Amino acid sequence: MLFSSILFIFYFLPIVLAVYFLIPARFIRARNGVLLLASLIFYSWGEPVYVFLMIYSAFFNYYLALCIHEEKKKGGTGRRNLAFAVIVDLFILSFFKYYGFLMGNINHLFGLHLHYTQLALPIGISFYTFQAMSYIFDVYRGTTTVQKNPLRFALYLSLFPQLIAGPIVKYRDVAEQLDHRETTLEGFGYGASRFVFGLGKKVLLANAFGALFKSVTALPDSKLSVVTAWLGALAYTLQIYFDFSGYSDMAIGLGRMFCFEFLENFRYPYISQSVTEFWRRWHISLSSWFREYVYIPLGGNRVSVPRHLLNLLIVWGLTGLWHGASWNFVIWGLYYGVILILEKYLLRNRLEKLPAWARHLYTMVIVTIGWVFFSRDSLASAWQTIGIMFGNGAFPFADGTTFYLLRTNLILLILGIFLSSSRPIRAFRRRTEDQPIFGIICLGGILLLSTASLIFSSYNPFLYFRF
Repeated sequence: MLFSSILFIFYFLPIVLAVYFLIPARFIRARNGVLLLASLIFYSWGEPVYVFLMIYSAFFNYYLALCIHEEKKKGGTGRRNLAFAVIVDLFILSFFKYYGFLMGNINHLFGLHLHYTQLALPIGISFYTFQAMSYIFDVYRGTTTVQKNPLRFALYLSLFPQLIAGPIVKYRDVAEQLDHRETTLEGFGYGASRFVFGLGKKVLLANAFGALFKSVTALPDSKLSVVTAWLGALAYTLQIYFDFSGYSDMAIGLGRMFCFEFLENFRYPYISQSVTEFWRRWHISLSSWFREYVYIPLGGNRVSVPRHLLNLLIVWGLTGLWHGASWNFVIWGLYYGVILILEKYLLRNRLEKLPAWARHLYTMVIVTIGWVFFSRDSLASAWQTIGIMFGNGAFPFADGTTFYLLRTNLILLILGIFLSSSRPIRAFRRRTEDQPIFGIICLGGILLLSTASLIFSSYNPFLYFRF
């Protein structure tokens, strides 16, 4: 079930909200029970079998955290239970996500023809596995209290607003909210408006840029021009931002509607003036997860330069692999690892001397090229597209198709670039502070247009479902 679907917006969500708020706020356990049941129904809607895998993950990590806690109380370290929990979590994730990738590479490397079945990827498994592991690590380190109620921990892991696409929520950030949440009309209103904004991003913008990207990728390479290839890459750059940040907005909004406060996952990444800054603004919850649980334990930057370089490459290789079982994603991660190393050790002073517009242009070119690796089905296809973008081969600079696509999508592209900056939302907030009716009209219009689009259009993909 998608947040951006008629079923969710007009049936599932209103029913859950009605049942949830019919229960008085003082009965927090009953409200939690409603949310847990709703989350299990939401998750099992599309793949009922895999809901048992998520339930197993919840109770397995709940039990191992208790074991670590009890062992540390008795003077032990808890390391064996920690290692066992991490190994099992990673094995489950790897089996479902990387089994086919591993078997395919073994067959290719050794010239074998071993038969294997490509497993369907459980939706959201990367997100809830990382949440479970963060909880285990935090209990081991003593940075969070152990949860002794299994149903409450199961709610944390399965909470439907952020289950399938994040943000990756650390247990310590919501531990108190699982026991006590304050219900306010202002908080609910903010959550509803944030949800509608996210819905508009996803349905009205991401889907439109997705259609443009689909039009470009439908062209054979022999029919591509340099500008058309860049146009396709730009379309995907805007699609994935509005798709994922829109879904994060909807998740944060839904959380507030149910009195949870999730941390921000995006802070206008496309206004960045370096790739380092970009990764402080893009998918913040994932970046902070890898920093806290991988990069710092490896030694971070408190080591020799060669070891620091290795740490960065390990973290970014794993970041790429987390996104998908393909060499495209591994190369994408290492690509950013190399760029960040260059910025830290070679380019920092040079970049600071450039004007702001040049730093921004440099960043967006690097990011746009990176999304080519992310968007293509194979590494060969990605390299071919990048080659065309830089005029490698007998490809025209522009042609009739280029001008047609520009003419029919120019307003959309300008609008997308403008709305990916921070200025529109700041202007909207200033206006609605003085004229709240204006805000209500705008939100109503976004909801109406999004609903109409969902009714009359069958194109409604969600890119991060595969992660």
